[in-house]
Amino acid sequence: MDEEFRTLTERVRASLSTPQETAAHASLLALVRQGTPAAREQLARILVAPEQPLWARETAAFVLGSAGDRRAFETLVLLLNYREPARCATAARVLARLGDPRTARAAAALATNPLRTAYSLHPIRLLVELRAAESVPSLVAALERQLAARDRHWAIARACV
Repeated sequence: MDEEFRTLTERVRASLSTPQETAAHASLLALVRQGTPAAREQLARILVAPEQPLWARETAAFVLGSAGDRRAFETLVLLLNYREPARCATAARVLARLGDPRTARAAAALATNPLRTAYSLHPIRLLVELRAAESVPSLVAALERQLAARDRHWAIARACV
């Protein structure tokens, strides 16, 4: 199994707090290992099913997105905008591989949202990696906002540059 998926799995496993969650995680990993079209359909249903834990959605989105399945796009964008840096970083890497034409526009919207400046590092890094038409204007706007701000986030400004 891929190193990135192993890291995700270990991070999720460390966050589980009940035997029921641990069992559900083991079942999800067994589904992932199947790798069949039917298993992918079940993973896609996890993305939209009510009351699924975030770790299950993240795992399903990672697997589907890494396989080029665009049904993972919305969940990956949600995770890209999440407050936990590890989830954002994982989502950004999978979005870069997914190749969905909506990715640059979504990353640009997240990178330039003045209410989410503290969480814009990974969308900015994704824009840099994509080198899409939306990238330069969004990066310039984010950098200008950082330079004009009273409370600067220098890591974000450096990422824009």
